[in-house]
Amino acid sequence: MRAGLATFGAVIAVILALILLSSVHGENSAELLESAHEHSSSVILGSIVQAIGFLLLTAPLYFLFRAALARSDRMRRQFVGVILVAPLFFAISAVCTGIALNEAANEYAKGEAKPTMTLDKAHEECVSEEKDKGAKAFGEKYESGPTPLKDCETTEREIDAADNARGDATFTGPATGFELAGRIGLAFALGYSCLWGMRVGLLTRFWGSLGIAVGVAALLLIPQFTMIFFIYFALLLVGKLPRGKPPAWEAGEAVPWPTPGERMAEELQPKDGGTGPDEGDSSTPELPEGTEAPEPETAPEPDDEGSGGTSPGGPQRKKRKRRN
Repeated sequence: MRAGLATFGAVIAVILALILLSSVHGENSAELLESAHEHSSSVILGSIVQAIGFLLLTAPLYFLFRAALARSDRMRRQFVGVILVAPLFFAISAVCTGIALNEAANEYAKGEAKPTMTLDKAHEECVSEEKDKGAKAFGEKYESGPTPLKDCETTEREIDAADNARGDATFTGPATGFELAGRIGLAFALGYSCLWGMRVGLLTRFWGSLGIAVGVAALLLIPQFTMIFFIYFALLLVGKLPRGKPPAWEAGEAVPWPTPGERMAEELQPKDGGTGPDEGDSSTPELPEGTEAPEPETAPEPDDEGSGGTSPGGPQRKKRKRRN
């Protein structure tokens, strides 16, 4: 129950952090830093809440790993270190990212961020971008004069200055490193625990496979995709699933799911426990106590004269009883 409640807390914290950080947005780096400067408190608060959510994920990951380890001798106990440090790396990365974003936003807002892109390079970038949109659109936009082109050059240099500010922030490097380590660790921790949880019967095949899939998604996309699995796992731990827990939880030992071949063999077995049509017909009805079974009737043996049977010459003659 404690692990389930901690999992719910982690999911709520991660979702709340996404809501807080959604106020910081922009189509490019310059607009992003301007928005971050306006909502600096949301950036710090969202980063802290997100770090708490990732730290709470340690409880379900460790609990699933230990539960599967108790039901299988083939698991590697040494991997428990990855289970513990993966959420920690994500928590550190979240805090470092918030600090670095605020530092870059303040530097850009004060005008201390300088672009390294020259005017000629900015001119080439603008012309190339507009030509890619189509020759007609390019001609219509710039036939009236150089003003739109100058605006584009200014925007390109502002974006370059914002990129430089973000790259030069003190905590940008640690944030990137811890995030990469957290992605790799979470992908392995979730994939390994779900694989063995499925093998020993703690997770169904569907949810075990989904846990592995969202672990890979955390490595390639964003770690928030893993919340899909953790919502299910929290419901499982607190006993709120409609079908209940898999039998391996109550048994305290591995209860592997049957393979397709085993399921087919089980379906082909007679459900009433009989041995088949040939052997099942030989059963005799039970008699009450104190009674004897009647002797089976036997056919009368033919006498020497053929009176008890059928003679080749014709029908048999029945003997008459003599009366005294």
